[in-house]
Amino acid sequence: MDEKTIWLTLFGMAAVTVVPRLLPVWLLAGRTLPPIVVAWLRYVPVAVLAAMLLPSLVLQQGHLDFSWSNLYFWVSLPTIAVAWKTRNLFLTVITGMGGIALVRYFF
Repeated sequence: MDEKTIWLTLFGMAAVTVVPRLLPVWLLAGRTLPPIVVAWLRYVPVAVLAAMLLPSLVLQQGHLDFSWSNLYFWVSLPTIAVAWKTRNLFLTVITGMGGIALVRYFF
């Protein structure tokens, strides 16, 4: 690859990273969103997190796996319960990491 192609690639990657982040700020500056939109936007982080985590918890080699050998799924259950009950990120992370460590050590 020549130097021109590398620079064009870098600027292109920067543009597709920055523009989607700044576009909503530019378009919505000084405007108030309707309450229904604000309420809907509150669910976006939870939906993104679920979309990222769920496949790694329930899929093994492309198939649903709820067997006892799927340690991540079984450790996620008490971790989700702790997250739901306490709403404490630190305690949730400790529960998940500790659960995986214990399960790997004993099984």
